[in-house]
Amino acid sequence: MPTRSVDDDMISILLSGPGLIGTQHARLVRAHPRCRLAAVVAPTSEENLAFARAHETPLYASVEAALAAETIDGAIVSSPNEFHFAQAMTCIDRRIPTLVEKPITDRLDEGRRLTEAAEAAGVPILVGHHRTYSPLLAAADGFLHSDAFGDMVALTGSALFYKPAQYFLDGPWRTKIGGGPILINLIHEIGLMRHFAGEIEKVSAVASQRTRGYEVEDTVAMTFGFESGALGTFLLSDTAASSKSWEMTSGENPSYPHFPQENCWHFAGTRGSLDFPSMRTRSYASAEGSSWWKPFEHGRIDFRRRDPLEAQLDHFVAVIADGATPRVTARDGWNNLRVVNAIRRSIATGATVAIASVDDGAAETVRS
Repeated sequence: MPTRSVDDDMISILLSGPGLIGTQHARLVRAHPRCRLAAVVAPTSEENLAFARAHETPLYASVEAALAAETIDGAIVSSPNEFHFAQAMTCIDRRIPTLVEKPITDRLDEGRRLTEAAEAAGVPILVGHHRTYSPLLAAADGFLHSDAFGDMVALTGSALFYKPAQYFLDGPWRTKIGGGPILINLIHEIGLMRHFAGEIEKVSAVASQRTRGYEVEDTVAMTFGFESGALGTFLLSDTAASSKSWEMTSGENPSYPHFPQENCWHFAGTRGSLDFPSMRTRSYASAEGSSWWKPFEHGRIDFRRRDPLEAQLDHFVAVIADGATPRVTARDGWNNLRVVNAIRRSIATGATVAIASVDDGAAETVRS
C-alpha cells in the first residue's frame, strides 16, 4: 500500500463496536494528536446513540454505510467476534488499514481467508494483541537475546485468577463450550509465547471442570514444544485464588490489584534466567563457568511504564500514515488461533497435536 503524508491532516478513524475495549479505543483516538474519531458503527440503540453523542461522532448501522458517508483513513474493529471477518473484509476491499481486536475472527477458516485476502491485496491488518506493545516485552527481549541469557531452554507461565459468580450470570454462554478460559483468555498468552520463544511446533493439554461443574473447562495444564527445541509449560485457571497472572503482576490495568514482586513467567536459558514481570535476572559470569555449583550474578532490568493500548494506537498511526509494517499481522492472529485449536483437539483426544496438522476442518468458534 502506498504511503501517505499527513503532516497537516488528521487521520480519520472508524470505530466498529463501542463495547468495553471499544470505549478505550475511542478515548485514545480522541486524545491522540494525529487522529479524529470520524464514525462509530453499531446497532441503533439508545445506548449506542448516547455513546456517539458523547464522542461527537455520527453513528452508522454498518461499516458499508459509514464508508459511503465519511472519508476514512483507518478502521478499528472491536465488534463482537462473529462480525470481525465480514467487517475486516469490507475494509480490505476498500483498501483501508484495519486494527482488528483479538481474536482476528471467531473461526479458523475465516481467519485464514482474511489473512490471505489482506496479503493478496497488500492491505495492512493489525491484530489487537495489545500486550505486544508493553514496555515489559522490550525490556525482557534485551536480556533474552543477550549472551547473559544464552539459548532458550525452557519457559513456564501461568494465568491463574478467580472469576466471580456474577461473571457467569452476566454471560451464561460462558458456562458452555466455547466460553471457557481457553478461548477467552489463553489467546493472549499464546501470542506472548510465540513472541518470546518463536513458533510452537506441538502441544498437549489436559483440562478439568471439576471445581464449578460447568460444561466448559475451568482449569487447563499444557505443554509446548517449540521449533527451536525449547520446551514450555503453562497453567490456566479462572477458578484459582492466585495472583500469578499478567493482569495482577504487570500493573498495566488499574482495575486489578497489583503484586509487583510476583511473576507470571519464568524463562530459562543456557547461561541465565529471567523472572517476568518483576524483571529479576540471574546469570553465570561466563559460558565456561556455567555450573549448578557456581553462584549467579543477580540483576534487575529497568524499564519505563506506558499504556500498551496507547502505544498500539501510535503504531497503528504509523501503519496508516507512514507505511509501517504491522507488528502483529493477520497471519500472527491466525497462527494464534491455530495453536488454540490444537489445544482443544489435544484435550479431546488425549494426544499430542502438531500445529501443522491443524486445518480449517477442525475449526471451532471462538468467543470472548
